[in-house]
Amino acid sequence: MPQVTLTVNGKQHTVAVEARTLLVELLREKLGLTGTHVGCDTSQCGACVVHVDGVSAKSCTMLAVQAEGTSVLTIEGLAAADGTLHPMQEMFREHHALQCGFCTPGMVLSAIDLVNSHPQGMTEKEIREGLEGNLCRCTGYHNIVKAIDAAQSLMHAK
Repeated sequence: MPQVTLTVNGKQHTVAVEARTLLVELLREKLGLTGTHVGCDTSQCGACVVHVDGVSAKSCTMLAVQAEGTSVLTIEGLAAADGTLHPMQEMFREHHALQCGFCTPGMVLSAIDLVNSHPQGMTEKEIREGLEGNLCRCTGYHNIVKAIDAAQSLMHAK
């Protein structure tokens, strides 16, 4: 079996995997990081989004061997070591932008990448368009959009 060496949430791991193992399976089953969810297995829902070298990636359609040598950030690695939430997490909490929570990890990581890629800021319409590919079956997106809008000013103020 091939071995994959990657850094996940700041910690290096070398893991033996079958060549067909998906990144989401490596994270959940081999490393025990179950915050990354498997929703649709077809790259449609966004529940599996993580950051690979700082960019959003759907881990259900990426082979683990493709992550060789990369740095992966999951929802478990987002908050500071002292437990302080990332501004996006805090705004999701403050604006009640979740209900069941299944889509939340992928939604938060997608939203961070979206905000980082628009340093000039985004309108509500641009936020909604940027969330395409992340499905939430509970909230209707209104509070998610409000949370992202609030977080973008906090993130750009740093």
